[in-house]
Amino acid sequence: MKSLKNISTGLPHTRIALLFVLLAVGLLSGCQFEPAIINVLELPPSGIGFPQPTIALPPDTVGERQLKLKLKLAGIATRKFPIAKDRSIVGGLAAISAHDDDTLSDIARHFGQGYNDITIANPNISPWTLKAGTRVLLPLQFILPDTLRKGIVLNLANMRMYYYPPKQPDTVFTYPVGVGREGWNTPLGQTAIIAKKLKPTWTVPESIRREHAAKGDPLPKAVPPGPDNPLGEYALLLGFSSYLIHGTNKPYGVGMQVSHGCVRLYPEDIEVLFKKTSVGTPVRIVHQSYMTAWDGDILYLEAHEPLQKWAGQKKPQQKSLLKQLRQTAAEKGATVDWEKVGRILQRADGIPTPILVDSPELPELVAKAPELQHPGHFYGQPVVSELSNSDWAILVADFDNKVAAQQLAAMLNHQGPPIPARKIEKDGSYQVIAGPFKDQKEAELVAQRIKMDFEIDARVGTVTIP
Repeated sequence: MKSLKNISTGLPHTRIALLFVLLAVGLLSGCQFEPAIINVLELPPSGIGFPQPTIALPPDTVGERQLKLKLKLAGIATRKFPIAKDRSIVGGLAAISAHDDDTLSDIARHFGQGYNDITIANPNISPWTLKAGTRVLLPLQFILPDTLRKGIVLNLANMRMYYYPPKQPDTVFTYPVGVGREGWNTPLGQTAIIAKKLKPTWTVPESIRREHAAKGDPLPKAVPPGPDNPLGEYALLLGFSSYLIHGTNKPYGVGMQVSHGCVRLYPEDIEVLFKKTSVGTPVRIVHQSYMTAWDGDILYLEAHEPLQKWAGQKKPQQKSLLKQLRQTAAEKGATVDWEKVGRILQRADGIPTPILVDSPELPELVAKAPELQHPGHFYGQPVVSELSNSDWAILVADFDNKVAAQQLAAMLNHQGPPIPARKIEKDGSYQVIAGPFKDQKEAELVAQRIKMDFEIDARVGTVTIP
């Protein structure tokens, strides 16, 4: 079959990574178009090149209880942690060996991590093309922000929320979040939950309608509840005008700066938070890139790159940190390994690391992280159905490179809403085929989404298997 223009050798990994960040909210430029229609997509004989369907986990309708059951066998906390009054660090590192077709996004969601958490902790792993046996570090240890432990605390620097329930002073819940992108930053300050909405209707701000219209993606004035509603099933309205904490129909944007200022949680996490909080719950939003904590006689440092809006404060923040560490060390009679501090600040990987002289280095901590059993299927992991004769499908792209094809297919599967896709080897090259779709109209609408988000002229047709 004829290759699609300009992509027969595959898109570069850096461009793919950028495209995914943008597709999480449909920010790429593009116009409405009539996709090319082809009569037949010729595929290999049945049973060749298709992943077999996997039994998906059922929808998480009971939130916390079901997640707790799934993670019980792992023997590790992911979202709920005990805390002592005088402690500021919770959790611990862990690891898991990947299976074929896993992605870092699937692993992250299952274990209460955001895209940022797991990718900066595993900088040498391609997020979308994991090989079987790859050891993935789970950074499930957190230093709590230096602020009043009451209600909801959101630290923009590490895109993580902390909830301190009023009747459980020895407990903290923590969730990864998506926050406002540059130009639409989530505001700092103190506010509160002023209302709670179940199955909210999204009233689209005029500024967002203008932005989407300029990109050829007009939006209605209001979006009712359902799969196309970016607020998801639950929303908490804040005292900051027009800002919400809510769910999302694009869960794989959690852990990214992709919203217009609101705070996004995984659907299973916002369900729990919605039920636990009440109107009047205080909300504090901070930006703390560098956090320290004592655990017994061990001093830890957790470092993150400041978000772009606060990038100019990086050097003053580091200077303040070093001053604080000198004071703390003097009070405790401890000796800080300043070279290690420098390496941690340079790495900025979000992993709490001991910084006193003769304390363990990061490779030692990672090596000692307990290995968790693979669950077989991660929570929310996309399941791709087989294609059959006469199904409507889309030829998205041809690649000479197997990894590039696998990467694009994985990214399509993790769109919001997902686009079912797989790579297929054919005549020495690799095709990315999306589908099945119920009819030609649905296939054409998805082809338009692919054009808008990936700038690829996808082709619609029906499947024929020789």
